[in-house]
Amino acid sequence: MKLFYTGPPLTELHEEYAKKGLLDENAPVKSVDSITIDAPAATVWRLIIDLRNWPQWRSDARVTRLGAIEPDASFRWKIRGASVKATFAVITPERELAWTGVSMGWIKAIDRYRLAPAGDGQTTVTMEETMSGPLLTLFYNDRKLRKGHQDMLRMLKAAAERPAPQPGS
Repeated sequence: MKLFYTGPPLTELHEEYAKKGLLDENAPVKSVDSITIDAPAATVWRLIIDLRNWPQWRSDARVTRLGAIEPDASFRWKIRGASVKATFAVITPERELAWTGVSMGWIKAIDRYRLAPAGDGQTTVTMEETMSGPLLTLFYNDRKLRKGHQDMLRMLKAAAERPAPQPGS
């Protein structure tokens, strides 16, 4: 059990892991989950990258501060009541969005969304996250993180597959 694992310093986690497409494989809490969505990557990307409008499709999260959406720009958001200070690491339109974040001053994470064409206008979205912090595993684990990812991916799928409103309706 990695009860006291703190992980790399946040700057290192950001520069040497997230920006290079890596996760903290030693982190005590990890999740990788995917879903295939009946929508093109452009549609899915618009939902993911429009952080201000997450509450329109995502009931568990909202952004509280957002400036530029570019690598090394910071933002703040809340997920299931927990405040997170985050910094964008990778923004590759229609392919990848990644950031590092810290919650409660000591829980560090790397979050990554990867989009890949799945044929017939479909997109596979893979959500990956690692979390570390001393004593984290006393109250949080892989199963809880995975459930949150699965819930979010289902919400994303429902929003992306929802028919667009027709003009005049």
